[in-house]
Amino acid sequence: MTGASSRMSRVVVLKGGFSAEREVSLVTGAACAKALREAGYNVIEVDAGPDLAAQLTEIKPDVVFNALHGRWGEDGCVQGVLEWLQIPYTHSGVMASAIAMDKTRTKEVYRTAGLPIADSRIVGRDVVGQGHVLPPPYVVKPNNEGSSVGVYIVQQGQDAPVMPETMPATVMVEAYAPGHEMSVSVMGDRALCVTDIITQGWYDFDAKYKPGGSRHQLPANIPAEIEAACLDYALRAHRALGCRGLSRTDIRWDDTKGLAGLILLETNTQPGMTPTSLSPEQAAHLGISFPELCAWIVEDASCNR
Repeated sequence: MTGASSRMSRVVVLKGGFSAEREVSLVTGAACAKALREAGYNVIEVDAGPDLAAQLTEIKPDVVFNALHGRWGEDGCVQGVLEWLQIPYTHSGVMASAIAMDKTRTKEVYRTAGLPIADSRIVGRDVVGQGHVLPPPYVVKPNNEGSSVGVYIVQQGQDAPVMPETMPATVMVEAYAPGHEMSVSVMGDRALCVTDIITQGWYDFDAKYKPGGSRHQLPANIPAEIEAACLDYALRAHRALGCRGLSRTDIRWDDTKGLAGLILLETNTQPGMTPTSLSPEQAAHLGISFPELCAWIVEDASCNR
């Protein structure tokens, strides 16, 4: 892998924004900006706000490294602005970003591609508290957020949860998939490796982003056929959704069921790039340093993604 090219030497790193994942994005953006400077790029960090188009027009970057997370930054909105301005940008394009951010539409793509999914329903927020939509255990979560924001796990014997008004008007209720929490990153046309995420409880926001919140075992200590299936499923998900650059697909595995115990949860078109994030760890395991990974993402950038 190489460092900065003359074609992509002036890089704007978009971070922050105003989604529920703003704080995570600020950390991701700062880490990526530091790595890109180490790789030889001229980096300008921009906290994305309502004047973003005007800022970019003034800065005239060669490329935008999109380090935003959540709505408006990861769902096709910013990608559309960048396409309009004809500025090359990283990660997935408008369509793939919009589909992958919508968990229901992602599942429809998975199903068409023959990938395993959990049963789920989209219901009104108020309906959830009136009685069990699915037999417990099940999960209630927003249909279009990430980083485990607003996720509730309802166990057997518990009452149906009353949703706070901070939850979206409609939510996804999904059958709980037991077992290992695993993840596979895809870099271009290459599935990197399988990480088994080991936590004391479930893989919530704190487990994802606080030091010591979880332990990552990579490569995962799993049977070869399960490892091969996870790599295959992640690459197929990446391609079916039309992803570009780097993506990460999250998988659950019930080890009592063998191959039949694998379930795909979602595909992240802009995986976290914090010190505790999964994709940089997987790349490092394969000998790709963090600056090299960020440089590869930049050099992969384009319009019409």
